[in-house]
Amino acid sequence: MTRIVVLSTGGTIASRYSAEHESVVSNVAGEELVSTLGPLAPDVAVAAEEFSNLGSYRIDLPTAFELVQRIGVLVSDPEIAGVVVTHGTDTMEESAYLADLLLDTEKPVVFTGAQLHADEPDSDGPRNLADSIRVAACPDARGLGALIVFGQEIHAARDATKVHASRVGTFASSEHGKLGEIDAGRVRLQRRTIRRGPVETGRIEPRVDLIKLVMGSDAAFVRAALENGARGLVLEAFGRGNATPAVTEAAIEAIGRGIPVAVTSRSPQGRVEPIYGAGGGSDLASAGAIFCGDLSGIKARILLALLLGSGADPSTIRRRMELHGN
Repeated sequence: MTRIVVLSTGGTIASRYSAEHESVVSNVAGEELVSTLGPLAPDVAVAAEEFSNLGSYRIDLPTAFELVQRIGVLVSDPEIAGVVVTHGTDTMEESAYLADLLLDTEKPVVFTGAQLHADEPDSDGPRNLADSIRVAACPDARGLGALIVFGQEIHAARDATKVHASRVGTFASSEHGKLGEIDAGRVRLQRRTIRRGPVETGRIEPRVDLIKLVMGSDAAFVRAALENGARGLVLEAFGRGNATPAVTEAAIEAIGRGIPVAVTSRSPQGRVEPIYGAGGGSDLASAGAIFCGDLSGIKARILLALLLGSGADPSTIRRRMELHGN
């Protein structure tokens, strides 16, 4: 029988009200999550392992990197067909994309969680977990990279983002669309992803800062990031990748100091392209900024953190970021 490992990290799916804290906290172990599936449980052999029990807003880049390393150990076991990771939704897309970039495996690695905590009578956690086990055990899901399964939908980790703070249908891949769905207990795939190859590294660089631009942005955040030791910067810029003249000037200074600057768009769809001058995107590109296609700002940060951690030279960083962004 196919064997799946559920690796729990905490999050809403593992949360209940705590009288001690007078709030909802993550405190449900992975084995209990699996044991409560009841009639929803797929006909699959499942083992549970607890990595952590944290709200995902408390997970940082080194912790997520350690999580993915553990997933890598699990999928290297020939007796394990796939891994399901239960994770808080706040940073799930970041951990999932980290796994997508690091893991060199055909086996399904599926991230899931819940928007309604375990005390809620209509919690979405059990259904999401059961569906994720089905996907992890499905031969057709092999080779798709890391996935997010939520609300009966299957999303590629590269494309999925949290689009609603509280509703159960929180993940969407608005630019490229979902990969498939789970309907009546059956996994149905409509498209497959194009893999760009893993990033090989033994560490991640945590000092990569993401700066979102707003009307009238000055250079304060860029300069503060540099003064506080940032090793890389991601600008979530306007439209096609434009910045205010002040931000462009500060970014050019950063590039001159050997700090890679990646450019993404604050628009939820579309890709950056260096078209506009007078302090806009073409000036950033001319100075050496890296335009990251349709990668979101938070995904570009994950990729840049891995490439910096790998010790890649500037030309390799540029090539890999452009490759994964397009």
